[in-house]
Amino acid sequence: MAGSIPSALLLLLNMAGALLAPSPRAPHSLPASAGAGDDDGDVDFFFFPFLVRYKSGRVERFVGTDTVPASVDPATGVASKDVVIDAAAGLAVRIYLPSPGNGTRSGRGGRLPLVVFYHGGGFVTESAFSPTYQRYLNALVSKAGAVVVSVDYHLSPEHPLPAAYDDAWTALTWVLRSARSGAEPWLSRRADLTRLFLAGDSAGGNMAHNMAMRAGREGLDGGAAVRGIALLDPYFWGKRPVPSETRDPAERRRNDRIWSFVCAGRYGLDDPVVNPVAMAGDEWQRLGCARVLVTVAGLDVLSARGRAYVEALRASGWGGEVRLYETPGEYHVYFLLKPDGEKAAKEMDAVVAFINGDRSVGSTKPEGSAEYTEIS
Repeated sequence: MAGSIPSALLLLLNMAGALLAPSPRAPHSLPASAGAGDDDGDVDFFFFPFLVRYKSGRVERFVGTDTVPASVDPATGVASKDVVIDAAAGLAVRIYLPSPGNGTRSGRGGRLPLVVFYHGGGFVTESAFSPTYQRYLNALVSKAGAVVVSVDYHLSPEHPLPAAYDDAWTALTWVLRSARSGAEPWLSRRADLTRLFLAGDSAGGNMAHNMAMRAGREGLDGGAAVRGIALLDPYFWGKRPVPSETRDPAERRRNDRIWSFVCAGRYGLDDPVVNPVAMAGDEWQRLGCARVLVTVAGLDVLSARGRAYVEALRASGWGGEVRLYETPGEYHVYFLLKPDGEKAAKEMDAVVAFINGDRSVGSTKPEGSAEYTEIS
């Protein structure tokens, strides 16, 4: 999410008055007892425009804290429900199921592709229960005919990385166990574990990549395999610029500080968790999936790093299929901020095609539209 100020400002405009009247605190914020009436003292870190942390330790979020209940979406017929998977740890997911009539992509026994989704927000804001992701995933589930599990991982700075990575892995293993054991009927009856995908935007794209790396190193329960990962404007960074990436010292220092903030200094800027491009070729061989989709937005400061990811994966000798989808003239995660636009619809089509194995959709670049490049 670093370096995406224009999109963040648009988000602020769409959430009129958010800075003047912050919405209720997110589940992982500090308790209300540390309220605005306290003498917080000086600001310790301001992650504009998302949050401020005071030297007292109190964290105040300005955006991404709204939530909506699980429901049946009247527009798509997609149903959703919330499941607590670890009460002691405070870890929950929201599961989405397409309407009963949406079975055109189902396999034997009416089973559907299974997508484990990690939301974005710079590791510091948003949730699986936010209206932004409810809207996006209702559309994705309806169009892809897939079962989606959206993970509500713990947020930094109260829970700095690797907390989110640990939650992401716990949720993934829970999904697989529940689908096999029958503990969660939406998964056991409808999800096809042979069509398992990991996906996420921004920080969530970073998480999807890292979960695929861990799956490749450690394996998954019951011998399950990840078929593909969809990294939507993924949050990757590094100490040294990659081709076409900003070299502005102030911008780079800002993004460096943001990464150190969200991980509390635990991971350096060239650690593979944030800079996969720095990995040696043999390390890429551990990427535990057969297919990869990376999307980038042309005006996003992170887009160069997304392209470099694709090129590094291609050069590594990894034997899977890689696709790059680029939308010119747009900022970071524009498809969440302008979901009804033509470009967002075309990007959604590319994600749906990736999940459903359709190699024909988006394989060309219409004039003035997005670029879709498949690299084998």
